[in-house]
Amino acid sequence: MTDPVAACPDHGFFAGETCPACDRSGTPVFSGERRRRLSKYCSGALRHFPEDAGLTLDGAGWTTLSALVDAAEAQYEWADDRAVRALVATDPKGRFELSADGGRVRAAYGHSVAVELDADPTPVPDILYHGTAPDNRESIRADGLEPMGRQQVHLSGDVETARSVGRRHDPDPIVFAVDAAAMVADGHTVTRRGTGVFTTDRVPPQYLDER
Repeated sequence: MTDPVAACPDHGFFAGETCPACDRSGTPVFSGERRRRLSKYCSGALRHFPEDAGLTLDGAGWTTLSALVDAAEAQYEWADDRAVRALVATDPKGRFELSADGGRVRAAYGHSVAVELDADPTPVPDILYHGTAPDNRESIRADGLEPMGRQQVHLSGDVETARSVGRRHDPDPIVFAVDAAAMVADGHTVTRRGTGVFTTDRVPPQYLDER
């Protein structure tokens, strides 16, 4: 279930029933259902179909916030500037990034359109995880993890998150542990994206161990 979003006058947007900083209820922005719908639309527009949404992305995936608001409002009349800013601020996985001046926005990861994201210098954990359907076991053991329809392979920071991601493909997924430390030592790039998401071009099979 997706939490609703509200605004605290002192601490800004938050997800849930009360502000985590002061325990006040705040002013409602949108319901959990509207949050889910808006997140799905904005993620798709920034990752996969910017032209269909009327957006123009630069080489690093940025577009103006006002353009995204216009696109969202054309889809849902309630999705105004405040709603889009609230969505960006409270996304639990850090799917969206605002520029330092607040005038531009982009998806932090997950693109199928061609963009070049700058690398986050934050160190990554030694072990990362990937959840998938059991039917993929043998091909992964043979060929490793490939990005498939996306630009990069997505990895999770913990087993439970990886298993949750894997359930999108099968109700009883399998989880592979990825030796990220060895990959980095061997010259592969692994980058933190958003909250608890990590990306790399591919994961060769020698760095994988099924859990």
